[in-house]
Amino acid sequence: MLHSVTYTQQPWAESYSEIIDVRCHREFLEDHIPGAINLPVLNDAEREEVGTIYQQVCSFTARKIGAALVTRNIYQHLSQHFAAKDPEYHPLVYCGRGGQRSSSMASVLTQIGWEVTVLDGGYKTYRNYVRQQLEHLPERFTYRMLCGLTGTGKTHILDKMRQRGAQVLDLESLANHRGSLLGGEWPGKLSSQPSQKYFESLLLQHLQKFNSHQPVWIESESIKIGQVYLPQSLWQKMRQASCVEIQLPIAARVKFLLQEYPHLVSHPNVLKRQLEKLKTRCGWEKLSQWYQLIDAQNWESLVQDILHSYYDPIYNHSTKSYFSKAHRFISIPDLSDGSIENVLDSLLPNYAAIQ
Repeated sequence: MLHSVTYTQQPWAESYSEIIDVRCHREFLEDHIPGAINLPVLNDAEREEVGTIYQQVCSFTARKIGAALVTRNIYQHLSQHFAAKDPEYHPLVYCGRGGQRSSSMASVLTQIGWEVTVLDGGYKTYRNYVRQQLEHLPERFTYRMLCGLTGTGKTHILDKMRQRGAQVLDLESLANHRGSLLGGEWPGKLSSQPSQKYFESLLLQHLQKFNSHQPVWIESESIKIGQVYLPQSLWQKMRQASCVEIQLPIAARVKFLLQEYPHLVSHPNVLKRQLEKLKTRCGWEKLSQWYQLIDAQNWESLVQDILHSYYDPIYNHSTKSYFSKAHRFISIPDLSDGSIENVLDSLLPNYAAIQ
């Protein structure tokens, strides 16, 4: 049975066998619907070539060349990706604006006999939806901020909360950044931060999974995580949230950081280059002291001094500036499983009534 192409402007209200982004890889990398796969009908170079011909030669010639390239690429996708799809296969297809690229793919797939839905307006429709949702959706939730100096294991504790069933929004994970000078890219780290647009797509995807009748736990962050920014609506709600501050002895913090950041030890030259970015704030004399500790492989003393000289003052200033609501302080001796379980026992039941 042959189907006609179906168009929608609300794909999030339906379910599909697969979501197919037919834009070029460069467009896909900048942002896409989470979970979509990339099957370009024109690759990066081909799209640029057709666009140049369209502007510098004539539109008719560009359409002929473009049609030939699109046909060839769709054939490759048919013979590879679509070869094993069953008759019940029902994909959503989208391109940049819901025009020729998605229509070309959808037309061929429907001729085979599959039911195909095209996102009307393409990625532009989706992007407008993300922006609109992020203006208001964060305001629906009650947030609980987990605060604490660097090395108090906030992310680790939040992960344990998630395992207990609490709602946790891990912004550092979504931003692919540890939220500090030493949290960016290092040798051996294969992936970089998402673009601002894709970060917002991932953020929306996570927020939509939450129950507005239960609190959302979140780590205290600044409005900027690496190179991406939080939406103003979320940032304002975070600033209004009550905070629970974890307090941990300095020796336990140092031990935890050396375990969590092994690259500090394995890439001393990279560490020096990273620390050099602090010369304006800390001065060359302090940097020289740190370099000497690195050369001597005195890692505990190095980390402790970096905490005292840089991270702790930054945290104390930002916490007072951004998160002024009343704090609850919880002191623990270390970040052992037993200590963390005690923290969770004292926190999560307090919010069990918010259902």
